[in-house]
Amino acid sequence: MSTILITGATSGIGLEAAVALARQGNRLVLVGRDQRKMNAAVDEVKRRAGMAAAPDSWLCDFGSQAQIGKLASDVLAKYDRLDVLVNNAGLATRRREVTEDRIERTLAVNHLGPFLLTNLLLDLLVKSAPARVVNVASVEHYNATMDLSDLGFERGGWSITKAYGRSKLGNVMFTRALAKRLEGKGVTVNAVHPGAVATGIWDKAPGWMQPMIWLAKKLIMITPEKAAKSVVQLASSAEVEGKTGLYFNKLEPKEPSKLALDDELAERLWAESARLVKL
Repeated sequence: MSTILITGATSGIGLEAAVALARQGNRLVLVGRDQRKMNAAVDEVKRRAGMAAAPDSWLCDFGSQAQIGKLASDVLAKYDRLDVLVNNAGLATRRREVTEDRIERTLAVNHLGPFLLTNLLLDLLVKSAPARVVNVASVEHYNATMDLSDLGFERGGWSITKAYGRSKLGNVMFTRALAKRLEGKGVTVNAVHPGAVATGIWDKAPGWMQPMIWLAKKLIMITPEKAAKSVVQLASSAEVEGKTGLYFNKLEPKEPSKLALDDELAERLWAESARLVKL
């Protein structure tokens, strides 16, 4: 039985992955930011997976570095092992927002949040080896830019798609950089685009985008249950054992963007990310 922590576990891909992994007999640790949704998710995972006891759960808003720090402290205090960390929490905002840490919210939640949490839990993951880190990225990283002098678009140019794409490019670059740091330590790190998924992540997109999103949900987007299969594979399948530093498109590895393969840029992003989260 593995101990698996999933962020963004109260709906969508995170919830469906939790159900599937719980059915395998794993110990689930669910993380979300809303108590009402968390209560419902805990009940749903327990019921659908046929669990005798409810999965553990913690509240954390990934827009707050203080809350991420508290989550990590709580996890380290309660669990003596962590076999899998699934960094799934993510969002897209209607307009440019900044967090309590004065960081653009999309970057804070989608990239800096998992960067900080993973680093804070790294010793426990290494201690628990063989262990795995799964970063839920996106195909949107292919169209993204990475301006380290203006990560949060403070000088202008922000859009929902540009901010989201940059944060997901950050996920892939972080995956590759972390995998190199963990070589020989028994912890694998992979990123995955689970597919174009009909979840609520784009509900806050501008009005002009909504008809396209509605049409995509009807015609091409897959269900969260189908999308979760790729996350479950990377979290638990023997087929990917030992594979690390890869970007998966659904169930198959695929070469990421040219920017994502720029190791020097990835190291500079790591340094800037560490500065922003005060590591």
